[in-house]
Amino acid sequence: MSTDIETTEVSISSVNATADPAPLGLAGFAMTTFVLSLFNAHLFPGGLVLVVLPLALFYGGLAQFLAGMWEFKRANTFGALAFTSYGAFWMAFAAYVHFIAGSLPAATAYEATGIFLLAWTIFSAYMMIASFGTNGVIATIFVLLTLTFFLLTVGTFTNSTSISEIGGYLGILTAIIAWYGSFAGVTNATFGKTVVPMFPFKK
Repeated sequence: MSTDIETTEVSISSVNATADPAPLGLAGFAMTTFVLSLFNAHLFPGGLVLVVLPLALFYGGLAQFLAGMWEFKRANTFGALAFTSYGAFWMAFAAYVHFIAGSLPAATAYEATGIFLLAWTIFSAYMMIASFGTNGVIATIFVLLTLTFFLLTVGTFTNSTSISEIGGYLGILTAIIAWYGSFAGVTNATFGKTVVPMFPFKK
């Protein structure tokens, strides 16, 4: 009888198990950040910003937002807040560019964009502090991301193309590190052991 109960508990536990959503969240964040940062760095100027909008809505936005919801289920407060927030950021960015930015007065549009970026700089800054309780890869992502938002904010408020370009290059580097984190997460989960290190901090 006890064996049947134990088997049932194991079966229920298996059904309720949730795969690690972090590789999905990091992948969505990385790809969308990479494409937008190519535009910010003026490596591929022109209509590239329009290309990033579908990514911002569905992959960086919706997929990352869902990853945050699954992190809530896994009781990972940091992951839940990070993925949900940046998923919402990308969806808000897509809506802002598509519906709002074009209708703003040309003389003051930069102020609205600057305030939007400043708010996310503040959020990223305190998440960066919290990230030092995770691992080296995540902490590096948040250090670079905070610097990226900061430079884009300053570049927008001062109408400095060169500062915004530096922010674009930092965004590309941020995306590469985020891709590494995604790669490490899915590879280690697939092999069932640490193949690609994430450099966890000692607690």
